Amino acid sequence: MIKYLIQNKYPIVLIIIHILLGFSATLTPYAIIAWFYLVLITSAIQVLKEKDSIFVLVSLIFYLISFELISRMARTSPFIPYELGKYLLCAGLIFGLLRYKTIGIMGWIMLISLIPGFFIDVSGQVQQSDIIFNILGPINVALAIAFFNRKRLTSLQLGKILRLMIYPILGVLAYTFVKTPDFDEVEFVLGANVDLSGGFGSNQVSTLFGLGTLFIFILMVNKWEFSGYFILDALVLFALSFQGLLTFSRGGMLGAVLGIVVILFFLRSAPSFKRKKYQVPKVGKYVLPGLLIAALAYVVVDQITNGLLSLRYQGETMGTIQGSKEKSLYTITTGRLDIFLGDLNLWFENFIFGVGAGASRFLRETMTGTVAHVEVSRLLAEHGLFGLIYFSVLCIAGLVLLKYNENPMIKGILFALYLVAVYTSFHAAMRTFVTPALIGLSLLMIRAPKKVDPKKVKKKRKVPQLILE
Repeated sequence: MIKYLIQNKYPIVLIIIHILLGFSATLTPYAIIAWFYLVLITSAIQVLKEKDSIFVLVSLIFYLISFELISRMARTSPFIPYELGKYLLCAGLIFGLLRYKTIGIMGWIMLISLIPGFFIDVSGQVQQSDIIFNILGPINVALAIAFFNRKRLTSLQLGKILRLMIYPILGVLAYTFVKTPDFDEVEFVLGANVDLSGGFGSNQVSTLFGLGTLFIFILMVNKWEFSGYFILDALVLFALSFQGLLTFSRGGMLGAVLGIVVILFFLRSAPSFKRKKYQVPKVGKYVLPGLLIAALAYVVVDQITNGLLSLRYQGETMGTIQGSKEKSLYTITTGRLDIFLGDLNLWFENFIFGVGAGASRFLRETMTGTVAHVEVSRLLAEHGLFGLIYFSVLCIAGLVLLKYNENPMIKGILFALYLVAVYTSFHAAMRTFVTPALIGLSLLMIRAPKKVDPKKVKKKRKVPQLILE
């Protein structure tokens, strides 16, 4: 099944299937459950047969973990776990490490640095579920670095992986369209809007739509067609941007902007001979349409909300507008700065070992009881000096990836994925699949696809076979 999805012979059919899955999720969870296990079971044999390339395994993992949010919306638990992305990614990465005998030193250093936090609990209130909730994300990031670092795939394979991850996002898009009430019935306020997020967590929905927006932009710029039709791709880009902005949750959409800006920076700063050598697309011809579509979505949503969207992105709240509050970093970050500073105070008091995994929310003087939204401060507070080691290695991994992949476009894409992954950990910690998945992709070594001689293919192949390039 996964090879059929990779081959993508009839992209329109796959797009329709995933949109229908999103519609069905508003009525029953069973369509999502059936499709998920159909792909998982039928693809398992294909993965076991593929011994030489990681491409099929990676494609299957990334496609299935992208069902995390639509599964939550459809309430598929326990058939599909609520934190699907964490569990499936962890299992898939461990399988990959064992199967391909990968030794990623940086990843193993990060894993070792997390161990002391398992055995410490200064608060005395941490449950096993708290530990899993907080530490499985960082474990996945470490495993992703250990497994993906300098693995080789082609640019076309990278495009296919991004395309596979977009399909389930279309399901979420369809779900939110159905669940979104008429705009006349919505009271827009200067805060995240659950009603326009399909009745679900606006931060998670915004993060996924921002991710989809970035992926569609990358496909369009590189002419790695998503649907096969520019107009349809443009409509998908508009729809993702439009619905993501409607959530009024800024994190995900700002992540998309960050990724696009990074890609454009690498394209514009590359020497002319490199742009010519790697056939880097001209910015005006391929990039400008994507930017205009995203800008149009912003203008439309701003008009629908009577200018509140612009105020929201300027960091205004009802309190600052009415004059009862002064706009500051505390109001702009909606409490995240309070959590960050509270975690730092815990770190200063428990510098070496920290307070233990999952304990910071019980001990923090500011925003007590609130789970961490900024992963770096959680690492410092709960893992102490070892948390600093962990985050330092993560930063080094980002700097190392700049040494490889000379193609300015590929380097820009991979570094954009890395920065968006780290940025996401600053507003949503590492509680979803986004950060470990993007960091894993960013550490790949991407080469040009091999050119196949048609004459040789005809002579060697007696039966049709799927080309996975």
